[in-house]
Amino acid sequence: MKKLLLTSALAFSFLSLASAAKVYEITLSSPTKVGNVQLKAGSYRLKVNNGNAVFTEVDTAKSFTTPVKVENTDQKFDETLVDTSVTNGTATVKDIQLGGSKTKLSFDE
Repeated sequence: MKKLLLTSALAFSFLSLASAAKVYEITLSSPTKVGNVQLKAGSYRLKVNNGNAVFTEVDTAKSFTTPVKVENTDQKFDETLVDTSVTNGTATVKDIQLGGSKTKLSFDE
């Protein structure tokens, strides 16, 4: 009976870890628009959840959510890279390549 409980507990722990979303760290050097949200300069934790990108500010733990298009590419990215453009003085994220994966996040402007 003890072996069954231990096995069940280990299996549940493994499933919980397997389903946990990976979190990426990004730093924005200036105020930046991402999808439909405006983020101030600073460090953020990024995770993808059900078609949304969730940015959590490291200093305040405040979260910002915006829709995202998740693309799987043929190339594995070595590091997380934020691709931005500046129009009329406003920085806007076009896409984010997630380091250690083949995943690219694209944001509508």
